Parts: sequence; C-alpha cells; structure tokens
Amino acid sequence: MPAEKLDNIFKPESLAVVGASEKEGSVGATLMKNIVEGFEGEIYPVNINRDTVMDIEAFSSVKEIDNEVDLAVIATPAKTVPDIIDESGKAGIDAAIVISAGFSETGKEGKKLEEKLEAKREKHGMRILGPNCLGTIRPGANLNLTFLRKDPAAGKVAFLSQSGAMGSAILDWSTKAKVGFSSFVSVGNMLDIDYGDLIDYFGQDPKTNSIIMYMEAVKNAEKFMSAARGFARTKPILVIKAGKHSKSAEAVASHTGSLAGEDQIYDAAFKRVGITRVSDVDDLFSSSETLSKQNLPDGSRMAVVTNAGGPGIMTTDAILDSGGELADLSRTTTENLTELLPEHASKKNPVDVLGDADSERYKKSISICLEDENVDGVIVIYAPQGEASAQDAAKAVAAVSKDTEKPIVTSFMGAGEVNKGREILRNQNVPTRPTPEQAISAYMYMHTYARNLELLYETPEELPVNNQPPHHHLKAMVRKVLRSDRSTLTEVEAKKFLDTYGIPTSSTKVAESADQAANLAYEVGYPVVLKIYSHDITHKTDVGGVELNLQNKEEVKEAYRNIVSSAKNHRPSADIRGVTVQKMVSNIDYELILGSKKDPLFGSSILFGRGGTGVELYKDTAAGFPPLNQVLAHRLMEDTKVYQLLKGYRGKEGANIRELEKQLIRFSQLIIDFPEIKEIDINPLAVIDGSFKALDARMILDEDYKDRNVEKTHEHLAIEPYPRKYVEDWRLEDGRNITLRPIKPEDEPLEFELFDSFSEKTWRQRFFGPRTEISHKEMTRYTNIDYRREMAIIGILEENNTRRMIGVGRLIIGPSQDTGEYAVVVGDPWQRLGLGEKLTDSIIGVAEDKNLKSIYATILKNNKPMLQLSRKMGFHEVDRDSDTVKMLLELR
Repeated sequence: MPAEKLDNIFKPESLAVVGASEKEGSVGATLMKNIVEGFEGEIYPVNINRDTVMDIEAFSSVKEIDNEVDLAVIATPAKTVPDIIDESGKAGIDAAIVISAGFSETGKEGKKLEEKLEAKREKHGMRILGPNCLGTIRPGANLNLTFLRKDPAAGKVAFLSQSGAMGSAILDWSTKAKVGFSSFVSVGNMLDIDYGDLIDYFGQDPKTNSIIMYMEAVKNAEKFMSAARGFARTKPILVIKAGKHSKSAEAVASHTGSLAGEDQIYDAAFKRVGITRVSDVDDLFSSSETLSKQNLPDGSRMAVVTNAGGPGIMTTDAILDSGGELADLSRTTTENLTELLPEHASKKNPVDVLGDADSERYKKSISICLEDENVDGVIVIYAPQGEASAQDAAKAVAAVSKDTEKPIVTSFMGAGEVNKGREILRNQNVPTRPTPEQAISAYMYMHTYARNLELLYETPEELPVNNQPPHHHLKAMVRKVLRSDRSTLTEVEAKKFLDTYGIPTSSTKVAESADQAANLAYEVGYPVVLKIYSHDITHKTDVGGVELNLQNKEEVKEAYRNIVSSAKNHRPSADIRGVTVQKMVSNIDYELILGSKKDPLFGSSILFGRGGTGVELYKDTAAGFPPLNQVLAHRLMEDTKVYQLLKGYRGKEGANIRELEKQLIRFSQLIIDFPEIKEIDINPLAVIDGSFKALDARMILDEDYKDRNVEKTHEHLAIEPYPRKYVEDWRLEDGRNITLRPIKPEDEPLEFELFDSFSEKTWRQRFFGPRTEISHKEMTRYTNIDYRREMAIIGILEENNTRRMIGVGRLIIGPSQDTGEYAVVVGDPWQRLGLGEKLTDSIIGVAEDKNLKSIYATILKNNKPMLQLSRKMGFHEVDRDSDTVKMLLELR
C-alpha cells in the first residue's frame, strides 16, 4: 500500500469531518474546535442534520463535496463507518482517521464489523488510521486531528501510542516536562496503518530526530522489524512494551515452549533491529533526549565526579545494580587528581571533589577523567553546597562537554536555584536528571542502544558451515508423520534432523524388549542409559522414563521393565514402542539447551541457554531470530550467564566457542528450512571436553502444515533469510567463470577491495563526486542489507585461491513498495566483459519477483556507456537536469 498516502493524514490540505457537531462536550464538537483553531486548509463538516457547523457549510455526505478532499476524519457510531469509508473511497478520498470505537476491541460482533470495514478499505485502496484511536497531532503545523483539548509543544520526537488513555496522560506529562513533539499518533486497533508504516514515515521525516512508542502488541512483525532495522541506525527508536507478564500460559510440550515467553520474544525482536526498550514513561522521554544530545559510549565503564560523598555512593550502587562498571582509573589519572584535589578528597572512583569545590575544580576533575582510556563516560553529580553555584557548575560541565567525544550525563540534585543549572545544561545539550539513579539509567540506555547498533554494524566472520544439507528426505518424513495424525516425533526421528544438519548426536538404538535392550547395551558398551521410546511422551523424566548408569545386562533388563511399567501407569493411552539405548556420558562439563518455538506474531525464534533437568529453575536463556550469522550467534551466547562458564571459569577449561557458533548457525538453517517445526529443543546439548553432543531431542510439528507444500516459503520467519534463488554461475566474455549471488554481511572486506579497484572516473560515475574514504559503518550499509527492502547481486571471481568481488548491481525499494532505484558498478579490471549487462538483467529479475511496477536509475549525462546499457535493457528517459538523466523501466 503506497506510503505516500500517509501525507494525506499528516499533511492534509483539505479534510472532511464526518460527525462534525456543535453539541457541547461531544467528540464531533471538540474535534471541530481543534481543527478550526489550527488547520489552515479547506474544512468540510459532514452532518446530516445541519446546514452549517461552526459557521462552515456542512454536507449530508462526503458524496456531496464537489472539491478534492485529502482526508476524512470520522467520529460517528461504529456501525455507520464501513458505509462512510465506502462513500469516501468512491469520492476519491485516499485516507481516513477513524476515531469511532466499537470494533474488534469489543468482542466478536465488533470484530465482524472491523472485517467489514477492512473489506471496504481494501476495495478502494485507502489508508486508515484506527479505528478506536484518538487521531494525530502535529504541533509544528498547528494540526490537531483529535478530540483532546491539548496543545503540546513542537519538538523533534515522534510519539506513537497504542493506548489512547496512555497517550493522553503522556501528553499532559510532556507539557509539564517541557517535552516537544514532531507528531503524536494514536494508532488504535491498527486495522491498516501500524507501527511499521509509521516508523517508515517518520524515519524519513526531516522534522523527526527520534521515535518513541507506547506498545501493547505488534500487528505485522515482519513489517515492523524491517522498518525499525532500516531507520534505527540513524534515528533512535525507544519503546515501552506493556504486558510483560502473561496471565496464563498454554500447555507446552517442550522446555523451549515454556521458557520462550512472549516478553522475551519482544525483547529479542527489539534487540535484533536496534530498538531500545525502556521501563517507564520518564525513561522514555529522558532517554530520547539523551540519545539525541550525546555521543554513544564505547562501553559501560563510568567515572563518577561528585561534590558529596553520599550521592557518590548512591551512584556507585546504581551503576553496579544496572549492570554497568565503575571504571578502574589509571595511575596517571589518579596522580593528576592527587595534584589537583585537596588532601581529603577521594582520588579514586567515585571522585569526590568535596563540598567546597568551585566550578574550576569540577571542570578540571571531569576533564582528567575523560582523558582516561579506561573511562567510557562520566557521571557528574552536583548537590547544592559549597563554592560552586548550580549555574557555575553547569557552565563548567557544558564547557567540558563541547571538547569531548565521550558522553557526560549529569544529576543536579535539588530544586530552586538548581533548576537554573539544569536549564543551562539542557540548552547546551548536556543530559541532566534529578537523581543519580535516573542519570545512570539514562547512561545505560545509551549503552544498550549502542550495543544493539553493533548488531547492525558488526561484520561477521564467514564460518565453514554447510547451509544446504540434503534435506528432502526429511521433508518426506514430515509429511508422512503429519498424515499419520501425529505431530510429535520420536527421539530417533528428531535426531535424524540434527545429524543431517551437522549437529553431533549420541548414538541411539531402539529396543522393543528387555532382552533386545540387553543385547544393544552390550553392543554400545556399558554403562548405558535407557529412555522411554514413545512419540506421546516428550518429558521422559516426568513419567519415570529414564534410567541412568546401568552397568550390566541384569540392570538393563530390570530398567526396561520399570520404565515401561512406569510410563504405562502415568500415561495409559500412550503408544509405547520400547526404549532407547545410549552410551552413558559421565564427563559432561556443562549442559545447554538449544531450541526453537513458533510465536504467533514473530514466527520461529531460537532459544539458547543453560539446560539439563533444572532448565526451568535456572531460567538462564536468551532468545533470537533466524537467520543467525557468526556475530548474531555469539551475541545470543553472550546474553546468558552460562556464557561466562563456557569461556572458562576458575581454572576450568572452556568450551570451543567457535564450534558452538557453528552449531547455532546450523540449527538456525534447520529452522529456516522447516516451517513445519512448531517446537524443538535439544536438551541437553552436552559440553564434553570442550566439544558438543545432543544427548536428547524432541520435536513437535505444526499441524497446520499437514496438507501444505511449503518447500519455498519463509512465512514463518520475521526476518528474510539469504535468498539462495539468486545464486547462479555465469561466464565472462573472456571465458572466466564467476558466481553471481546476493551480498552477505560477511562480504564487507571484499567490497572494500572492489572500491579500491575503481578509477577516479568509475568512482565519480557511481557516486557523483570525488573519491572519499568509506568508513566501516558506511560500508555495512552496503553489505548488511534487509532482503525484503533491497537487493545487491555481486559477481565473485575465484583465481589463484583468491576471491574477488568484481561488480555489484543494487536495487533499493522505495517507501511506496512499488518502485525502486537501481545502480550497477563494475571494477575497472573487469569492465567491458558483459558483467554490467548481466547484473542489470539480474536486478530486473529481482524487481519482477518483488512485483515492482518500475525501476529507475539516475545516471550522469557524460556516463555514455551506462546510458547506452540502460536503453538496451528497455529503460527510457523521463527526466534530466544539468548533470544527470533519470532512466525508467516500466515492469507492469
């Protein structure tokens, strides 16, 4: 749905107010007052009972309005809204704000009405904000399309709220706190316009520096994550997510199902796309302010400079409680502080400049700490005492802040004269909070945001992992199992998946009698483990279905009988097929869990952490999303406590972390390839002498896939995986063979080498200017891409055991999702070999697959080879200026 139509909502030049009224206290009257007082465009009240509303000519229907209308604002009873939308669509109105309540939020009947509304909307291709929303306010444009009698200040923050009441309360709070907005948007039921649309819109809005959200739920996870990932690099996105604790949990068949709760999935989603989650409304605004005013810290090591001992101790506690670090000041720093400060002042962290400190002592102490390589940022605490007034201290801090790349966050405690100091700090873009705890919270949100951005910027190493194992035989097994009216695989069946994807498993044999169990135990070698073998029983220990460390055939036979008997007693209806026999593994260093669960909104997620029988007790797990690469796999590990053990702890040798990264990537590929998997867990994934082995596995299939062909689909993934369909071999005109494939984050070093191969002429023709240095962060924009929104096809030439990227064709899809910008460049040594034409053709194929209407290229007028190529491929000229020509290819 074209994103440009959102301008009709946020920048209308004319609007119809359906349900306009003069009845005091009514929504229609308040709405009209707000619009009339600020809106400078044409207003068309619609009211079947009046000729005028507030001295403006009224119409009985939008059909009667002869002029063009950009937006319909609807505040009538819910049952009338679908027909009003139908009339609006017929009248050529492209967008509507539906303030009316009484839809899906009210129950079954309301949901039916909302479905009817959606049918009418879709029929006309309209964009709808709501229903059941407050509307929107654009303070800088004097546009208030709500029934709230509020006048928030203009600012650079876009505030999106799913709760009308919460939004209204926060607007009240913001007025008192002197926080301004570029826009306030109440999203309501999100029938059409949702968070993804709004992040896309305000991400491109030059009047918006950051986006903050009050969220209860996401509607379209894929669109939300794609939009957030696209803009979180350049504009901080902060969210309060309500509903951390679910009232009830469905019965789940795997440990992963019970551990990977909804809130943990949201946390993982925010982290993956660079969104910072905050815990309360105050943090929402203060962190937005902090992120827009200060450089991001390189780490969490803080130095504290205070003029009072008590607040310094409080600040230290807050740092440690929040997971930050109290910086270990260097010897040079300590010596410099000793030279500067009085004898009784603390020269260690926290640095106490004493109550009699003047502004110069403050300034020099902060500067000394900032120069320390062990310090990532400084927290300045001021209590109203001694020589330095709040204003003098603030001026000192502000002066230092201008000369450093490191962040400074302050807490000026108290009121009265202290407020003047805070005002100076705010005016000089230095964040300040009333208490030390809030200052630390603001700093740690900066650290979280920086750390989340690392996921978008960090270049992963390319690991030797087979991402295309032969798996069609497993597809056949899945279909067979589902058509036999069962969804739970046996342990043996589940381990076939792991073996295929290169995840080591313990050898597992099936015994259908006590004697067979004894024979297999002899074959495997004592001691052995026996486990119940039944697709109806997933938690084997709960039914007495596991016997460990069996030393001889008599123990094995007795264990067989005990296991089968106990299982039958606990689960009389279970299909018990015997037991499995495995070699007993006794030298386990650590037990891990690796699993996946399909979330109704975000699709398949991955869970990793400390495993074993106490997995629910430890609750030491982290969640992520496929696809994983080396960086993402490593970050998933780092987000658990057990990772500290895996690195090696108190003289105990650690696990092979690089090998564990590979296992996580292989598991991720398994989840990508099998949307049929509803839940799976490997528990335990044992760490034995540093290596890994899956000792047990359980898998539950999604019965919705019983009669579906899902060979090519990725509908179960919130993030588009690597598009292998575009990989092909091709031959240059000189006979050399190359591989054409989509770019990967791991290709960053290769693209730097490609850029180095450009002549000055090639550089200017591609980038329209002289050669400049490309930073790592800039290059990640080219290599770490969202395949839903863009594509880059690269040519890879392998010669003399060296891989070279020799050219790249790129397509960036526009906000409208129906057109895209195309560009191609080939390194100088490989030009005039047909690669530019081939890359262009490949990009046209991608554009067709993505159902684009057209693609265009902007080409320098003197770049005759590129102009000639574009014409050959069917492009035609649609625009030109003094330097460039715009060429367009219409696809449909």
